[in-house]
Amino acid sequence: MSAEAETSGAGLLDGIRVLDLSRILAGPFCAMTLGDLGADVIKVEHPQGGDDTRSWGPPFTASGLSAYFLCANRNKRSLTLDLKAEPGRAILRELIRRSDVLIENFRAGTLEAWGLDWDALRELRPDLIYCTITGFGYGHSYSHEPGYDFMLQARGGLMSITGPDSHHPYKVGVAITDIITGLYASTAINGALSGRSAGRGAQRIDLALFDAQVAALANVASNFLVSGERPRAMGNAHPNIVPYQTFEASDGVFAIGVGSDPLWNKLCDALERPAWTAEPRFATNPARVENRDVLVPMLAERFRSRTRAEWLKRFEQLGIPCAPIHAVDQVFEDPRAVARGLRTEVEGDGEVIPLVASALRIPTAPATIRLPPPHLGQQSAAILSELLGYEEEAIAALRADGVV
Repeated sequence: MSAEAETSGAGLLDGIRVLDLSRILAGPFCAMTLGDLGADVIKVEHPQGGDDTRSWGPPFTASGLSAYFLCANRNKRSLTLDLKAEPGRAILRELIRRSDVLIENFRAGTLEAWGLDWDALRELRPDLIYCTITGFGYGHSYSHEPGYDFMLQARGGLMSITGPDSHHPYKVGVAITDIITGLYASTAINGALSGRSAGRGAQRIDLALFDAQVAALANVASNFLVSGERPRAMGNAHPNIVPYQTFEASDGVFAIGVGSDPLWNKLCDALERPAWTAEPRFATNPARVENRDVLVPMLAERFRSRTRAEWLKRFEQLGIPCAPIHAVDQVFEDPRAVARGLRTEVEGDGEVIPLVASALRIPTAPATIRLPPPHLGQQSAAILSELLGYEEEAIAALRADGVV
């Protein structure tokens, strides 16, 4: 599906301007989500190098954009500013006056050091929505510690429950803490914009990667808080449901999830083991969890008797949740991905750039890809001219001084 085919009318955030001072992933992903919903997102980057992810490759597109940068920076315009120089900060102040949302993920206190504390920001824009994204949030002695996804997965407990066992902790294969934080941030910003429309005025949002990671432990954290027992890594198994994991067929691995007793009964029929439904050790989910060490080997032996395709076909016919373990290339070949148009593309600088489509499906106001991820400073002159009224000579002088 092309980006043009997705476009239909104004987005839900049409008319909202977002000033994105963030870099790497959490903040940019948040800002991109707002851009997908129609906001005008201005990405502010340092003139020398810009967002760190611009150099995180290979792979790169033909025009030099890194694949990593592409994943979080569509629907943005790039403006370069040296914010360590007063002329750059003066331009930033003018942009804040003309923006609805400000997102930044500098270390805590950076904007305050530039004279842009919360009171100063509200003087510039009385109804500003200001969102900071830091490792550990504001207001305590750890606020100035840096936040990196890998370290937050470790400190935030996720690695302790990911992997084959507690002696071999694994990180998740993507920077999931950053993504979760970015989604929390976009939710908070949209809530603040809704509140502003209802007369609630400006809002200060303090998003911490650590908070988001701990919140995302969900049922695992709840299990600990209720029981007092330390959760452990269980590979692909589930702490509260059995069977809910991967198994090996005669020719490959698949996933199956039996989340209710009626599904368990269906599974026993599929396995041609009806007596298991009446077995007290297996008849209910709590019993199956208690006796997983007995049941799982029995299931594993049975699953090895047929091919993966045979089992999956049988399970799908009975409505038992199951899936093959897809590699990423197979994901985009899956007919479900094709039906949802999850691989899309946008034209930019004479090349066609492949992208993952937005997951935001709102038929009455579709998320759209209006702009390709920008090259560094690609729209600097246009933004300075259109928004702030700078003449060509003034822009040239700023470039000569290294401000933009």
